[in-house]
Amino acid sequence: MFAVILGTGTGAGIVVNGRVLTGANAIAGEWGHNPLPWPRDEERPGPGCYCGRQGCLEAWLSGPGIAADHLRMTGEALDTRAIAARAAGGDRDCLATLARHQDRLARGLAHVVNILDPDVIVLAGGVSGLPGLIPGVMARWGDFVFSDQVDTRLELARHGDSSGVRGAAWLWAMDFREGAG
Repeated sequence: MFAVILGTGTGAGIVVNGRVLTGANAIAGEWGHNPLPWPRDEERPGPGCYCGRQGCLEAWLSGPGIAADHLRMTGEALDTRAIAARAAGGDRDCLATLARHQDRLARGLAHVVNILDPDVIVLAGGVSGLPGLIPGVMARWGDFVFSDQVDTRLELARHGDSSGVRGAAWLWAMDFREGAG
């Protein structure tokens, strides 16, 4: 499983056989500070990221990243909630902003599928609740996954915004039972 948090920033984690993968550098799943895959000419070099690089997935896919993209493309400063609300009302600029976000998320997740080939990708965080996000991503990611079909499931976190804290508690309880806590 690859679990993604899309909110003020982006984050991710990898679970293999029921265990969180940490890796040799304890950064397994650090997905947000990799460049946007398959960038289009107009996306190069990409927006600056707080990490000091340009074009990181976080700078594109986080809530502030969506708002910054909308501002760059329209000159209008709106937060992600306002963009979503206006898109729901048919605003063309806001619909276009959300479509660009879906396309970028599809490319970012297709890259993960190509490397990890997970059974499921779970989305959490405030941005994961954008209307049409999952079907929009699923309609686009097949163009970038190196396979004739994409069997990876894309789902929302079962427990919404409480999913992260529930997962942390579950892991703590597992460590405690195994004598590590």
